[in-house]
Amino acid sequence: MAVVERNGATTYGRLAVLIDADNAQAAVIQELMLEVARYGTATVKRAYGDWTTPNLQGWKDVLHRLAIQPIQQFQYTSGKNATDSALIIDAMDILHSGRVDGFCLVSSDSDFTRLATRIREAGLAVYGFGERKTPAPFVAACQKFVFTEILRAGAEEDKSAEPAALPKLRPMVLRALEATARDDGWALLAALGSQLTLNHPSFDPRNYQCSKLGELMRKQAYLEVKEVTTGENGSANLYVRRRQGGVGPGLAAA
Repeated sequence: MAVVERNGATTYGRLAVLIDADNAQAAVIQELMLEVARYGTATVKRAYGDWTTPNLQGWKDVLHRLAIQPIQQFQYTSGKNATDSALIIDAMDILHSGRVDGFCLVSSDSDFTRLATRIREAGLAVYGFGERKTPAPFVAACQKFVFTEILRAGAEEDKSAEPAALPKLRPMVLRALEATARDDGWALLAALGSQLTLNHPSFDPRNYQCSKLGELMRKQAYLEVKEVTTGENGSANLYVRRRQGGVGPGLAAA
């Protein structure tokens, strides 16, 4: 959960949630807003599109139920996406107003890559949400990117998604482990998770059918996981290292 310090007090970050309705699915927005709540408080919620067109009719109930403000943008010229321009202009207005601590950009459109980069240049967080077809540049421009397929309540893994849409887990984990491990080879699970997200904004254990990072790491035959109890309250930290002796091919061959 994102937190910020203001006047000595810790509060949850204020987020602007801007939805490109032309490139997002209304069916997943309720779960998406619950995901947004993990990172901060949605103080601005807007969805952009030409609401006079039949293809956006399914959004009506979702917008009312979740108090998302629909922003009307007519298509003035065929083949030109006026919705993108309206969203970008509003985003810049909100950025310069200083009213939020971060943005959630909901789209699978690479046209928002520069917007995400510009917001991060200003020191604010950017959380992206889109389908696995989202172009890599937009994913990389975000601090964190969540594939909406994993948000579908009770849904099985999307069988239509190409396996190549997800980075191969082993080399990704081993590179992050190399960057975070101590001299003895052990890395704190939390540090490993942070490094994974830093290297790959779309990393999420749920992409690999695990609800938690620790669960995912325990399933990897090339890793060892240990629990270390710390403090008088008996709290425990998880540590991860590459299994001694190795299992299977090395990083270069993974």
